[in-house]
Order: sequence, then structure tokens, then C-alpha cells
Amino acid sequence: MKLKNKVAIITGSAGKMGKALALEFAKQGARIVVCDINAKECREISKQINHLGSEAISIKCDVTKKSDVKKVVSKTIKKFKQIDILVNNAGKTLTSPITKIKEREWNDIIDVNLKGVFLFSREVSKHMIKKRKGKIININSVAGEVGFLNSSAYCASKGGVVNLTKELAIELSPNHINVNGIAPGIIPTNRTEKMLKSEKQKKELLSNIPLNKFGTPENIADAAVFLASNDSNFITGHNLAVDGGWLTY
Repeated sequence: MKLKNKVAIITGSAGKMGKALALEFAKQGARIVVCDINAKECREISKQINHLGSEAISIKCDVTKKSDVKKVVSKTIKKFKQIDILVNNAGKTLTSPITKIKEREWNDIIDVNLKGVFLFSREVSKHMIKKRKGKIININSVAGEVGFLNSSAYCASKGGVVNLTKELAIELSPNHINVNGIAPGIIPTNRTEKMLKSEKQKKELLSNIPLNKFGTPENIADAAVFLASNDSNFITGHNLAVDGGWLTY
């Protein structure tokens, strides 16, 4: 098991991607802090992890609130005495032309997708610095590197995460903390459900993917396990595209 005896905080654990991450990390031996704004689903996922023979706790958390972030980190340390891995997975999407997007909608996307990464990375890195080791993984998007129609706030937030990942990799490297990102392509999740309902749109999206298929949450979880394990100890500041080849065009 690649993550045996490690403790991992996974934000946005209630969604399909977060659940896949939490379950795969648990299968690899990690103890999991399941946190999401959806407390009920967090509890269910924690139960599934416990049934796998691993250990998990669930904590309701709004990643945009400093007090919630501090609470998650504090409870993790109290329960497990350590934090080895942080996966910043929580995120939101919004489809709206730039001429119609409201300021509050823009702020909401930036707060969840970018500010949430900042708040959790800031709090967790304090503990990793003390131990002089750790892995931070930011679940990003191909939208952080290319444009998507009517997705200005989302693309801006993910572009910010790409460069924040690079900056943190430099800043935290003296303390042996690896910071990397994963850029999923089109993955069937709650966020992409509406987009994939249209057969025409599905066909258009597949035309951008050399492998001619959509990914799965499990594909992202496998990549995250690699970046969280010792296999990636000489990799930092990298944005790993798990996109079927989308970014090769």
C-alpha cells in the first residue's frame, strides 16, 4: 500500500471526484479526513472507508471560510497527530457570458476554487513545515491552461491555481514539501452532468480528446495516489494533465 500510515485531508469529498479520491487513498492505507459542505454525504463516505478497514473522520467545511479551515486542521491534528497529504479538490463551475455574469457569481467561483486552495494550503503547510515533509495536490482543470466558452470565472480561478501551485512548490521546497497539480479533462461528475446531457456537445468535446473517450474519477484518483506517494518525491511544481491528450492540441 503506497500511502500506509499517512493522513490525508481531502476537500470536496462529497462529490464523485472527491469520493473516488477518498476511497482510493483509503485502499492505499491512508487515514482520511473527509470534508465537504455536504455533511450528510461526508458521513456516508466515512462509513464506507471504515468498512474498508481504514480509518476516517468527517467534518463539515466551507473552504471559503477561514474558521472552517482552521477547524478541519485542528480536528485532524487532535485525532491523528499529523497531516501528510492535502488534496485541494473542492470546486465549483459556472457557465455564463462575460456580459451577463454577476459580480457575486464571479466572487463565489474565485472564492471556492482559488481562495479555498490558499486557505487550506496556508494552514496545512504550517504543520508540514514543522515536520519538514508533506504533499499538497491541487485538483485543477485543463481550463487552467486553455479557454472554455462562457467560463471566464472558472478559467480565471483555475489559471490562478496553476500558478499558485508553482509558487508554493518554490516557497515550500526548502521544507521538503512537494506541491503539484492535476488537470483533469472532461470527467463525468456532478459539475459536468449538464454539459454531457447533449449528444451534440459530447461529440464536440470528444473531438478535442485524442484518446476519444472521457476520463473517470478513478483516473484522477490514481494520478493523485502517485503524487501523494514516495514515487513522486522528485516532482514538484508540476501540473499533471489527466485529459486523454486534450492539452496536446
